[in-house]
This record gives sequence, C-alpha cells and structure tokens, in this order.
Amino acid sequence: MRVAIPHTLGKDEVRRRLKARMGDAPDKARESLGALASVDLRWETDDRLAMDVSAMGFSIPCSLDIEDAALVFDVEIPAGLGFARGMIEGTIREKGAKLLG
Repeated sequence: MRVAIPHTLGKDEVRRRLKARMGDAPDKARESLGALASVDLRWETDDRLAMDVSAMGFSIPCSLDIEDAALVFDVEIPAGLGFARGMIEGTIREKGAKLLG
C-alpha cells in the first residue's frame, strides 16, 4: 500500500522533523498496539527511512520516502491483515500529518 502525505516544507525540513520526532516511535507503537509491539528504524539514505513493525504476530516492512512535495509511505500489508487496510491507511495519514506538523 502506498500513501502520500503532501507537504510544502522542503526535503531538509521534512528530514529534520522526522529525525526529531521518530525517536519515540517504539514507545508509541507499544502504546497503540500493545506491549509486544516493536518498531525498528534505520535510515537507508538521506531521503529514505526503513521501518520494520512487529505486532500481533505480524511483521510489516515499511518505508518512508521524502519527496519534494510529499512524504510517501510504502507498507507491505500481510495477507492476514488485508481486512485492516482502511484502518492502517487512516492511521498512516493521521500520524504522517503529525510528523510533518
């Protein structure tokens, strides 16, 4: 699933905000998804953040790409979570807007 969050901030400002706000992602995941949830983050390039989210027995590879006019999330939704696609997209849009705000 691909979700784009538009912005007018410029890549440098988006990168700065992500680096400042992503440090608490593991704690927020546990708050939202339960004590066994985990989030592993790693910058692959200056404009690409890879994430591995584990929760409820599922491992969900994700990435965030910083583009000139959007922050683009790519999420590989496992077949067992297809029913939750709309909820996952809504959460990404909500949290993505907060990351940029």
